[in-house]
Amino acid sequence: MYKPSKRLTRLLATTAMAATLFTAAAPNVLAVTQPHPDQELNQENVKKQLEVQSVKQLEDGVKLTLTDQKEAYIRLFAEDMAKVSILEAGEEEYFSEGIAKKEWDTPSFDFENEGNVVTLSTDEITIKIKKEPFGVKFLDKEGNVINEDYMQNGAGYDGDKPYVYKKTNEDEAFYGFGEQAGLNVNQRGESIGMFNTDAYAYQPDTKYLYTSIPFFMGLKNEKAYGIFFDNANRSYFEMASESDDYYYFYADDGKLTYYFMYGPEIQDVLDRYTELTGKMEKPAKWTLGLHQSKWGYTADEIESVAKTYRDKEIPLDTMHFDIDYMDEYRVYTWADDYASDELHNSLDDMNFHKIAINDPAVKKDPGYYMYDEGTANDYWAKNPDGTNFVGEVWPGDSVFPDFSKEEVRDWWADNSKVLYDQGIDGVWNDMNEPAVFDGPFHTAPLDVTFGEGDNERTHAQYHNLYGHDEAEATYEGAVQHNPEERPFVLTRDMYAGTQRYAALWTGDNVSEWDHLQMSIPMNANVGLSGQPFVGNDIGGFAGRPDAEMYARWIEVGAFLPFSRVHYDSDSKAAVKQGQEPWAFGQEVEDISKKYIEMRYKLMPYLYNTFVDASETGSPVQQPLVYQFQEDENTYDISDQFMFGEAMMLAPVVQEGQTERDVYLPEGETWVDYWTGKEYQGGQTVHTKAELDHLPIYMKKDSVIPTREVQQYTDEKPLENLVLDTYLSEEASYSFYEDDGATIDYKDGEFNITNFTMTRKGNHIEFTQEKEATGYDSELDSYTLKLNNEKAPKKVQAARSKYSEVSSVEEVKAEQETYFYDTETSTLYVNVPANEDKNVKIFASKGKRK
Repeated sequence: MYKPSKRLTRLLATTAMAATLFTAAAPNVLAVTQPHPDQELNQENVKKQLEVQSVKQLEDGVKLTLTDQKEAYIRLFAEDMAKVSILEAGEEEYFSEGIAKKEWDTPSFDFENEGNVVTLSTDEITIKIKKEPFGVKFLDKEGNVINEDYMQNGAGYDGDKPYVYKKTNEDEAFYGFGEQAGLNVNQRGESIGMFNTDAYAYQPDTKYLYTSIPFFMGLKNEKAYGIFFDNANRSYFEMASESDDYYYFYADDGKLTYYFMYGPEIQDVLDRYTELTGKMEKPAKWTLGLHQSKWGYTADEIESVAKTYRDKEIPLDTMHFDIDYMDEYRVYTWADDYASDELHNSLDDMNFHKIAINDPAVKKDPGYYMYDEGTANDYWAKNPDGTNFVGEVWPGDSVFPDFSKEEVRDWWADNSKVLYDQGIDGVWNDMNEPAVFDGPFHTAPLDVTFGEGDNERTHAQYHNLYGHDEAEATYEGAVQHNPEERPFVLTRDMYAGTQRYAALWTGDNVSEWDHLQMSIPMNANVGLSGQPFVGNDIGGFAGRPDAEMYARWIEVGAFLPFSRVHYDSDSKAAVKQGQEPWAFGQEVEDISKKYIEMRYKLMPYLYNTFVDASETGSPVQQPLVYQFQEDENTYDISDQFMFGEAMMLAPVVQEGQTERDVYLPEGETWVDYWTGKEYQGGQTVHTKAELDHLPIYMKKDSVIPTREVQQYTDEKPLENLVLDTYLSEEASYSFYEDDGATIDYKDGEFNITNFTMTRKGNHIEFTQEKEATGYDSELDSYTLKLNNEKAPKKVQAARSKYSEVSSVEEVKAEQETYFYDTETSTLYVNVPANEDKNVKIFASKGKRK
């Protein structure tokens, strides 16, 4: 039975709200831009099934000759991953720019060809290929079906459109798909489209946004698998939107290529997917601090806002330069006011990092060096007749670099010297869908061409890769001109694999409550799509928040992987309201400072969470289902999230709300961060949440490394590391440390220390193990912060007894000391970093609170 999709394409008639918020100061602000109409599959064509005519075993899988002059290849890349390709006879298999690893060690496997079924079996999965009609089924090692083709339609081509139908059941949940609008983390029932679109002021039912990542995970019977449909053409995912029996995905053009990977844990799938498409690099620590930006800051305002942050002692690392800094929007130029030594020296003296925006459109302006060089070298995208395509963007008539060509990417990287010579620390790529004001559907015509010869592609084929290749060029520019420092690139447009080069922000959101609510599932699904470094404009970009909305948004924003306040030009806002923390009065300023300081206090934990992301592909902002897939109650929770491994946040995202229900996943004991009260998992609790209160719960048996608050990330050396511990029986943490700035860690300059705290009878025992010692650390001591513990009878390491002191400040300042806070039942112990004996904390008689 047909069920309509939950998300319908937004019609222009529904944008009356936007018209009340914005003026016509820029193109396309009265409607959410969407691309040309969807191309639907011909249902008669998809019912014509392919059949297998012959079978040939390969070293890494099987080749199948099919009817309709098609061939299929099923190759085993790993014991839990396979690549499926259906091609025209004689065609080469396809790898997009999103693939980072093409060469794999083939796992051992068994091959059988009996009757109507061909079977490939590894130690982890079995693939059964039906011959008549052709279809593929994946099973786990116990013989349970993980995923299978829906055989009424199967897989193949409708004309030029590759498609795959898959069987599902009503309990299967779906996650990933990159950046998607809507208020639900579970994408079951959704009709999803991927065609990178400059969707200014998008809404929860907007179908096409800025980013296309054609990867998703299915979660069925508590087991996870992933499918990466490696097709950069415009693609579509009907996720049980028509029937509870099947889902399907297809594209306008291109080859039918997808990768299947089995978990059974979500983390296993994500680790394998990011091995295929690449993992993010370890970030510079300063990029994890707070960023401040506005479209329309004058040079004086940039300096003034930065100074106000310092005067008010609200931590901030980075000021952003939006398009106003350019000379009439010419890329790789500076307007005089923004290039002044006075401005840059002032920001440097206040220890601010600086990020400059960059757009791909190059002003058509003979005499302008970028235009002249690009024209002389034939670097621009072309019309079908071979002339340079010209479209209107901020500089007026503009040409567009053909980033599909390596020489163009190299040239773009070379010219970024203009930014780094001015002291810029990172580059922010905008408008890279590419957005074209006077183009059809706000982008270039689909018949514009990129590349040449055998590598020529139409804009329709290359569109979703344009920002990916620009990100690579921008990343290489940073490597070239700032070679010892870790690159930072920010983009609003990506394809699968762009996480290798850039962080992502989710484009031009709106100062509305549903955008705050939507940011949580949106970021969660981006994280589950291989991009851990994601954030949204705090407070909303378009429109302006009121005080309550801003306070709630900064509470969430302080825990975003990429944390930036950014807002639209005053010329487009009905209310001329700033979005700096002090712009809403003292109460909101105090709330902002409280949670921003908390982010900086948590910097060791946050940095280590990013280190994990760089090694395993794990998200930083995680939906509850990521850690608790065995608890079906987490599958649809979209207004709570895990911040790293140990912290769960349950923010208020609705206007006027001052209390809320919070679900505590089963299998854990949870501790209210603010009160210390403990709860068993598997239940929903009700909590008060006044304007200044963000409900936070900690997993028991967790260690969270923290430090003192700084005004910017490298203000002070890390000399005392606080190990904030919630101990039941045993809590451990593997702490990674390097300089947080350079690439020296690649040469082994890092430390890994494994901390363990164990409850043993009448005492708690703390141990540390130095796993790696390649970094010259300034860490001098650790402060063990043991929450909800009894007062100690004594603390000692071997025969060395620790002394009791009378305050937290004293214990942090003096080694081999301890302090017990009777009001909070919290014990603090200062352990020397070079302590090689186990530290034992003997409890006095009595019960813990």
